[in-house]
Amino acid sequence: MTWVTIIQFELSYDTNALYFILLASISGYNFVKYFGLTKFHHRSLANWLRVIQVFSAIAFILMSYYFFQLKSNTCILILVLGLVTFLYAIPLIPKKYLFDEHQNLREVGGVKVYIIGLVWSLVTVLIPLLNAEVEFSSDVVITVFQRFCLVIALMIPFEIRDLKYDSLKLSTIPQKIGLKKTKIMGMLLLLVFLFLEFYKNELVYSSVISALIITFLMFLFLIFSSEKQSKYYSAFWVEALPIIWLVILLLIT
Repeated sequence: MTWVTIIQFELSYDTNALYFILLASISGYNFVKYFGLTKFHHRSLANWLRVIQVFSAIAFILMSYYFFQLKSNTCILILVLGLVTFLYAIPLIPKKYLFDEHQNLREVGGVKVYIIGLVWSLVTVLIPLLNAEVEFSSDVVITVFQRFCLVIALMIPFEIRDLKYDSLKLSTIPQKIGLKKTKIMGMLLLLVFLFLEFYKNELVYSSVISALIITFLMFLFLIFSSEKQSKYYSAFWVEALPIIWLVILLLIT
């Protein structure tokens, strides 16, 4: 998605921004996913978990190197988003500011998907633009909102898949409005994502074509999403859609 932004705004290939985001994604995801496990089972970690820890540590060290190659404004944004990621996993938020007894953002009812959408959109759009010192414009705002809509839509098949496993306290979108309305919501978000492309000051042929294709593909995945989807339906095919989007852009341009 970051590379997509670079192509859309016709920027030079930014090794520092791309490598930082790749390594930060690995470090951040593994931190969020495995923090609870390492906290309670640090003396008896399975071999696979130790391997993940070592791999994550290497990724973090390399990430730190690329962090210091970035522009100062980019670093400030990263620190803010890093704090959000930290609070997403670590129970440090005072209970009086939350809706329930959970003290991390991940388990606060009804906000998980929107936090992920916000962080992803800001990371994949603003980091490369800030680092290239692109002027803030209406096209930048539109792109951030487009990316937010797309990420939420991409997460819906996962929300549907996990419907029978998620705690009711999470208040996920399907839990709150039901399966049918969730799919309709996803389709509306995709339409917003697509139509906003035509409101940009600079209408780029490759961006419009790629947006049409990715919207069509995502529509299909939303329509056929179910609680009994195959193992690879979301975890591989839906996950692959941003890569397909990038490949389409690279082929067109």
